[in-house]
Amino acid sequence: MNGPALTLAVALAGWLMMPALAAAETADRRLDLRKVIEKSEQAVGRTLGTYRLTDSTGAPLALRDLRGKPLVIGLIYTSCSTVCPPTTQHLIDVVKEAGRMIGSDRFNVLTVGFDARNDTPARLTQFARVQGVKFANWQLASADAATIEALLHDLGFSYVAIAGGFDHVTQTTIVDGDGRIYRHVYGEDFPLQMFMEPLKDVVYGRRTAFTFGGMIDRIKFICTTYDPGARRYRIDYGLVFGSAIAAFSLLIMGGLILREWMRAGHA
Repeated sequence: MNGPALTLAVALAGWLMMPALAAAETADRRLDLRKVIEKSEQAVGRTLGTYRLTDSTGAPLALRDLRGKPLVIGLIYTSCSTVCPPTTQHLIDVVKEAGRMIGSDRFNVLTVGFDARNDTPARLTQFARVQGVKFANWQLASADAATIEALLHDLGFSYVAIAGGFDHVTQTTIVDGDGRIYRHVYGEDFPLQMFMEPLKDVVYGRRTAFTFGGMIDRIKFICTTYDPGARRYRIDYGLVFGSAIAAFSLLIMGGLILREWMRAGHA
């Protein structure tokens, strides 16, 4: 084979090998699911930094300002055409159900665009419009690259750049009112209970203040149950009635004990 023919053959072989090499490189850059989940779970209990983001209107948004109520954080990139849109659609459904049962004023939702270069306020606005994000307690935001990387580290979130976008864990994070990560929920179509049960924990609190409002929250926490037939949550009024009877019985018993104690003290 002469020189020009050999050169042409080598070039042709290289061209034919490029798709295979690209596929191999992409495969090498895919995330290891076991390691990703392990890293994510290590973040549970961590307090998020008070990072300063920029919301979809271009206004500053400090995470500190979202404390005081539980916060649900979803992570997307606006040019995503695979998992981010269906994950957001599913999150809309579960947030709507949580708002119906718990009250939309009891928690906030934040969608973070982690592609710092491209997730501009305009693109976040477009993403919200296309997906139908129309909740008073739901904001979208991004930030500069350094801030995003710091926030993703706090969240234990993993991603790698691949051809055409990013390979990333599909992670929804529930943060308590003090800014501590309470639970991660994984997948683009997770069961409603996996979201609602930890959200109930952080909204109602495992330790309820001994006030009228606190007692109502405790009753709601106990009596809000999942109906698998309807695939939604409801108030179990049988449990409500039972809880009321039990509370009334405790009050009567406490009154009797107090009366006997006072009698013994005056004897």
